[in-house]
Amino acid sequence: MKFTKMHGIGNDYVYVNCLQEKVEDPNAVAKFVSDRHFGIGSDGLILIKPSDVADFEMDMYNSDGSQGAMCGNGIRCVAKYVYDYGLTDKTQISINTKSGMKYLDLTVEDGKVTLVKVNMGAPDVIARNIPIVSDKEQVINEPIEVDGKVYHMTGVSMGNPHAVVYIDDVKGLDIEKIGPKFENHPVFPDRVNTEFCKVLDDHTVEMRVWERGAGETLACGTGACAVAVSSILNGYTKEEVTIKLLGGDLKIFWDRRENLVYMTGPATVVFDGEIDL
Repeated sequence: MKFTKMHGIGNDYVYVNCLQEKVEDPNAVAKFVSDRHFGIGSDGLILIKPSDVADFEMDMYNSDGSQGAMCGNGIRCVAKYVYDYGLTDKTQISINTKSGMKYLDLTVEDGKVTLVKVNMGAPDVIARNIPIVSDKEQVINEPIEVDGKVYHMTGVSMGNPHAVVYIDDVKGLDIEKIGPKFENHPVFPDRVNTEFCKVLDDHTVEMRVWERGAGETLACGTGACAVAVSSILNGYTKEEVTIKLLGGDLKIFWDRRENLVYMTGPATVVFDGEIDL
């Protein structure tokens, strides 16, 4: 199987061009290639497929083999791949995902994509849609007890579920301990991605993320969007926010008039390869 390893500010996936390759068991392949000791090493597997309704289709799988609905860093890399590898010459493209159609604007320099702006669609803050078990319609700054400690969380879906939690010390957090307890908490019937955040000023937020099915990753695009939406809803920031992740920065803008979230960030090719399955 031919593949390309790429990353969006450190959130790395193995990408397969399924216009040319066929992946019979993507769940098992995702687990194999993601292994950083016996495989290629990644946060998961992303398949680039033809589409009847868009320019391309993206299927993503987490490192534990489970299928995800959407990956913000991943979709930027898909956009870079299809342009840089000659599958399209358009700088405005559509990509169909399990969480709906996404529209992307590509910034090209010297024939290569350097930045991708993604229309991530409308955030969903209705608890039952995220889903979060709650007697309230929206979960905004609501208490949740995890491992004997009370946190306050805001629930946002960007096509996948997010719980945004604000804490005083992001860098010193023992995320390996607390992350799985949030992920598997009974109020999240489909598990959850958890963003642990600190507001630096009214346009900058620092975050770390525990992704369901993958653990801590250097970046999460949908998570950055959820953090921006949460920070705006809580009155912490303005509508344009820089989210500082372990792997780098993402620019998020929530157009509240149109109720659309836009994410802008880089995408990087690490290497091409071929592996026997």
